[in-house]
Amino acid sequence: MFYIQHKAEESLEDYLETIMLLTRKKADTHAIDIARELGFSKPSVSVALKNMREKKLVTVSADGIVALTDEGRDIAEKVYERHMILTEWLESLGVPRETAEKDACRIEHDMSEISFDALKKSILEKRKDS
Repeated sequence: MFYIQHKAEESLEDYLETIMLLTRKKADTHAIDIARELGFSKPSVSVALKNMREKKLVTVSADGIVALTDEGRDIAEKVYERHMILTEWLESLGVPRETAEKDACRIEHDMSEISFDALKKSILEKRKDS
């Protein structure tokens, strides 16, 4: 049961992060844009959007424009920050960018706050010293 819940939470975080990034590029983000970006079917995205609406993480207007709520945006920004910091860290270790991004996406959902905060502090200190 934990695995199923964990995978569902991970998927939800990926959706929120994707919606945030898409709305930064294009204000009028629709389900089809999300489906294309993630490589999912539109029906799968529709089900996910329904679940996210029920959790009050997104809104969908009458004309189908998807927007994050404040809570949804907070989660998306947290996941995105983790993704960027982890990617930067892996690249600093010599991991190629494409691999670093894929691995960061896997790690970002599982790393504890304590470990992430320590890693973030280390990365920020290295930036300062550069």
